Amino acid sequence: MTLSTTLLRAVLCTVIAFTTALARSGEVSVAVAANFAVPMQKIAARFEQDTGHQAVLAFGSTGRFHAQISNGAPFEVLLAADTTTPERLEREGLAVPGSRFTYAVGRLVLWSASPGRVDPQGAVLRGKGPDRLALADPKLAPYGAAAVEVLTRMGLIDSLRPRFVQGESIGQAHQFVASGNAPMGFVALSQVQVDGRLSGGSAWVVPAELHRPLQQDAALLQRGRDNPAAQALMRYLRSPVALQIIRAHGYGH
Repeated sequence: MTLSTTLLRAVLCTVIAFTTALARSGEVSVAVAANFAVPMQKIAARFEQDTGHQAVLAFGSTGRFHAQISNGAPFEVLLAADTTTPERLEREGLAVPGSRFTYAVGRLVLWSASPGRVDPQGAVLRGKGPDRLALADPKLAPYGAAAVEVLTRMGLIDSLRPRFVQGESIGQAHQFVASGNAPMGFVALSQVQVDGRLSGGSAWVVPAELHRPLQQDAALLQRGRDNPAAQALMRYLRSPVALQIIRAHGYGH
């Protein structure tokens, strides 16, 4: 065998391998609840590294995503902040039956960007209380609904409601607090904690018994039924790699 023949075969093998990789790779459009933005960005990077597929991510409120999907938005996978939205989409024929599963269980936290402003028991909400309190729109975002439920159980909803600064999503609520537009607010623990440590400021981790569980379900949408990348992502979300990232950001499973 000549050198040129050997080189030709090597080049041919490389081309075949590259073509095969392209055939296996693809894109999946994913609607992601805002509270899950940081861990999902990390999962998407590992997903692409491990499978060759690319997850194209959009972040927002679960309620807004439901409206968009109902109106034909080209999402293929939904990572909701609740269980009812994926279930509803399945009933409406917009999600693949039997594809739903819980990918994370979230925690609500009262957080301030300033150290020492929020005490570990949440007593700062009582008495005079904050002059502004950020939270996600309870009509659109499950974490906002959970915050309202907490304040109602604490008997503080009437006194604090006039001070609400509402964002469309938990991402916007976090931005209000991080930017100083609100001295504190209810956000997702995953937004302010990594590997069990608060990333800054001060916080009260709300006891889980003060609100309904923040169980978050994923669903394969009808647009992604025949997309191998969408199917692969649904499997990858249950992988040890994904689960490790999810737990590192304060979620249960």
